[in-house]
Amino acid sequence: MDKKTFVERATFGDRPLYRLEDLAELAGVSISTVSRALNNSDLVSERTKARIRQIAQTHNYAGRLRDKLDPVRPTSRTISAVIPPPQGRDQRISDPFLLDLLGGLADQMIERDCDLLISHVMPSDLDGMLSLLSSGRSDGLIFLGQSTVHEDLNSLADRGVPFVVWGARLPNQKYCTVGSDNLKGGHRAASHLVRLGRRRIAFIGDVEPPELRLRFEGYKQALEDAGLAFDPDLVRPAHFYLESAMEAVESLLESGTEFDGIVAASDLIAIGAVRGLMKSGMRVPEDVSVVGYDDVRMAAYSSPALTTISQDVGKAGRLLVSKLLRILDGQGVRSELLPTELIVRESCGA
Repeated sequence: MDKKTFVERATFGDRPLYRLEDLAELAGVSISTVSRALNNSDLVSERTKARIRQIAQTHNYAGRLRDKLDPVRPTSRTISAVIPPPQGRDQRISDPFLLDLLGGLADQMIERDCDLLISHVMPSDLDGMLSLLSSGRSDGLIFLGQSTVHEDLNSLADRGVPFVVWGARLPNQKYCTVGSDNLKGGHRAASHLVRLGRRRIAFIGDVEPPELRLRFEGYKQALEDAGLAFDPDLVRPAHFYLESAMEAVESLLESGTEFDGIVAASDLIAIGAVRGLMKSGMRVPEDVSVVGYDDVRMAAYSSPALTTISQDVGKAGRLLVSKLLRILDGQGVRSELLPTELIVRESCGA
């Protein structure tokens, strides 16, 4: 490999900084093999470990060389949580569900003696995604959502990059996901409103991201199962913040479309919808019943307290970390679908 290539990527003083990807190419092995060798995995032969360590020492490796090459002192692994931006808008790390999910990851990493890095700067192409690992700052990646990068994630899996994803199961998926059963969750939310006698049920939220698309499909299936016609006029897009949900409710009211129930794609959207309804003089749940999704901490303390679909972020954190560590140890893993639960509070009246 031409040394000039490394100089153009990064330097320390007058010396090029070599990344995990560079070591893999020099050694003629995969990125995952280099990562395992530097972590002293039993799945890599001692001969290969020694060769990769020598290359790392010789070529000014940019990663955590001191810890990784110390055969006496065991090292913790560093895992990066990567937050893909939703389609067409900025991601807000302050989103309550995202904070709960990160908390679940952090709790599990403490138990497993792992360090956690959080990256909200999502690369726009495959090379950029590879650089998240090849920079040497982390041993594996956890993507918190798929957004529009499903095919890039498949390409990462083809290259042996160690990662797992919080998200939906998608067609032709080559990587491991942990996620809730969003289809059943959306169905459960709408079915609850149907049982309460609601017949004009709106859906508020973005229907493009994979997880939210499944919630929307579950909502439509529940209407069909109840013999209610799906009305596209009852669907309003909204992003993950209060003002967007309030605008969606305002749009519904201004259109003159009658509705007596709302299924929201998230709790934050649901709380914004409730605020928009009350601002317009409508009562919740007397006039309109509202169901959210996620069961974030504030849902129980909103006014009225929010009926919602619960996702077990504690279990999600345990599974995401344990599956990634198994991948780093060369073991096989399977995707896992977690059940959802309807939490009944005041916003539906029953």
